[in-house]
Amino acid sequence: MNVRRRLIPAALASALGLGALTACSSDSAVSGNTDKFDVVASFYPMAFLAEQIGGDHANVTSLTEPGQEPHDLEISTKQRAQLEEADAALYLKGLQPAVDEAVGQTGIKTKIDAATLTHLEDHGTGGHTHEGEEGHGEEEGHAEEEHGRDPHVWLDPVKYAEIAQGVGKAFEKADPDHAADYKKNTEALVKKLNGLNGDFENGLKNTRSKVFFTNHAAFGYLAERYGLTQEAISGIDPESEPSGARVRELQQEAKADGVTTVFYETLVSDKTAKTLARDANLKTDVLDPLEGITDKSRGDDYFQVMESNLKALQTALGAK
Repeated sequence: MNVRRRLIPAALASALGLGALTACSSDSAVSGNTDKFDVVASFYPMAFLAEQIGGDHANVTSLTEPGQEPHDLEISTKQRAQLEEADAALYLKGLQPAVDEAVGQTGIKTKIDAATLTHLEDHGTGGHTHEGEEGHGEEEGHAEEEHGRDPHVWLDPVKYAEIAQGVGKAFEKADPDHAADYKKNTEALVKKLNGLNGDFENGLKNTRSKVFFTNHAAFGYLAERYGLTQEAISGIDPESEPSGARVRELQQEAKADGVTTVFYETLVSDKTAKTLARDANLKTDVLDPLEGITDKSRGDDYFQVMESNLKALQTALGAK
């Protein structure tokens, strides 16, 4: 293996809480210096890619704990040490400012920014987003909104596949001894993602409505890919509160567009979504932005949760 190893004294390792972790662990303890290709991923969608592509050769850890809202992540001293000891960091610049800063300050050789592996678009923060149309809304102050780019690319299987291909090539270059396996694993993953894209295309082709309401604006790429309209209660920031005018606007639109359901998610409060649903006489359901897998998730991995999302959209939109 042509992966550069960094050895540290045992006493220092103990003090820092270093130790080998199992693949795709989310423990915040440091996990460098294993016999494998050590990859630190910023949050679940990046960790899933690293695990699928790295296979048996990679030791993958996530900086974001299961159930933790990734936008608000703060990096601990242990996690900074974890980054320093890793062979590669895989992250999505613009989603987690603390991760962007920490990765930028490390001397890690292989830094893979998923945002450079596909085209990010401006979907606005609080308005409707569908094919050929940008959203609208007020600036929320998050990094992704400051430069106008929506980071939620993993919810579009086609863009996620583009990222997977770039990650695969980066792994091949960083760990050439296992390049053939990384290439094979990448091809298998892209094939599955292409199949998922086909499921969404066919499943959402004929629906009674094309409009869906969400708790926050995470589904702009998905909406654009499949010709739907996302109406977000709040912006890209899932914790922001909508204005009274926005709530009234959504109530009126629900009647005009035949909206039946307000979607909420597992990692943030459902209070606002349920209030809007009650006031507008709508149903509620879960549409998972897949920022983390917990025991509340409708599936054990990316593909299972995305299939659950498809079924929820088909029901809400009246698929024929």
